Amino acid sequence: MARSRTQDRLASMRGLLKRFTTPLLPDDYSAVLNPLWSTRELRGRIEDVRRHGDVVLLEITPGWGVQTNFKPGQYIGIGVEVDGRYVWRSYSLTNAPDSNQGRFSIAVKAVEKGKLSQHLIGTASPGTAIRIAAPAGDFYLPNPVPAKIAFITAGTGITPVISMLRGMQERQEFGQSDVVLHHSVRSLNDHVFAEVLEQFAKDIRIHIRQTSIEGRLQAEDLEQLEPDLRQREIFACGPAEMLDYWQQWAGDDVAFHSERFSLQRSSDAEGGTIEFSNGGKATAASGTTILEAGEAAGIPMPFGCRMGICHTCVRQLEQGEVIDLLSGETHESGQRVRTCVSVPKGDIRVQT
Repeated sequence: MARSRTQDRLASMRGLLKRFTTPLLPDDYSAVLNPLWSTRELRGRIEDVRRHGDVVLLEITPGWGVQTNFKPGQYIGIGVEVDGRYVWRSYSLTNAPDSNQGRFSIAVKAVEKGKLSQHLIGTASPGTAIRIAAPAGDFYLPNPVPAKIAFITAGTGITPVISMLRGMQERQEFGQSDVVLHHSVRSLNDHVFAEVLEQFAKDIRIHIRQTSIEGRLQAEDLEQLEPDLRQREIFACGPAEMLDYWQQWAGDDVAFHSERFSLQRSSDAEGGTIEFSNGGKATAASGTTILEAGEAAGIPMPFGCRMGICHTCVRQLEQGEVIDLLSGETHESGQRVRTCVSVPKGDIRVQT
C-alpha cells in the first residue's frame, strides 16, 4: 500500500531527529510537536462530543499508525487518563469504514461503577488526547451478506448494528438481503439513534419496542412478527441476560451471532492473593479479574479488548485455580488463561 505524503513527511522528520536526539528517542520529540505522532503507542484525539441523556457520542481522530480500515460491527479500545492512570475499555464503532472523514465514532453509556464511562459522560471534551487499540472483533456481517438477516438489539447494543447498516448502505447491499431490526428501549427518550434509523426505514423493516410499556421482547412475540425467524441469520447485541435468552432459543439450529461488552461476575470464585512471576503481588476480591487486580497493584500486564476475545492478555497459570467468567470453566495449574476474564479461586501464581 502506498504511503501518504503525511507519512513520508513524518518519516523524514523522524530520520532528521534521530541524528540529534540522544538519549531521548525521536518519538519523544515528534510527540511534542503533535500528540498524535507516536510510533510507540497508538493515539487519538476526541474531536466532537454530543450527549444524549446517559450516553455520550464521541468523534475521534486516529493518530499515526492507527489502522482505520475495519469491518462494520467491530470495536476499538480506548485508554483515557483518569486520576493519573490510563483506564481502558472497548466500544463498538458506529460509523462505516469509508465515512466520517477518517474518524472513529463511538457511543459510551454510563455504567454504574464504570470508571471510564462515568468519566467520559461527565468530562469528555474536544481536544482530549487518548490512546487507541486497533479495530478488532468477530461480530460483523459476512461477505456476501446473508439473504435474510434479523438484528435483535437493546439499549446501546444497537451501536455495532448502526455500523453494519451504514456499511451495507455504503456498499449498496440493501437490495441483496431481506433485513429486519427489532430494537428494545426503556422509553423513546432512551432511543439514541432514532434519527439515524429513520434513514434506513425505506430499506429495512424496523420495530422499536418500549419495554417500560410492552415488557421485554419474547421469542413468541418475535416469531409472530417474523414467521421465518429461524430461517434468518441472527445478529444480537445487548445486556448479557438478553443474549443468554436468545442464545438458548437459537440452540444449534439457528445461525446466531452475538457481541457482549459486560461480564457476568457471579461465580463461586472467592478471590485470593495473586503472586506474579516478576515478584509482584495483588489481592483480588470476589469477581475481580487477574488483570484488574494486577493493574490496581501497579503491575504492568498486556491486554487488548478486555472482553476475552482477542487473547492478547493470555498468560500461564503456574499455580492454583481460576474461573473464566465468559465460559464458566475452571482452569488449573499449567493451563493458559485469559487474565481479563479470569477470577482467582483462592491464591494463585501467574506468569508475567
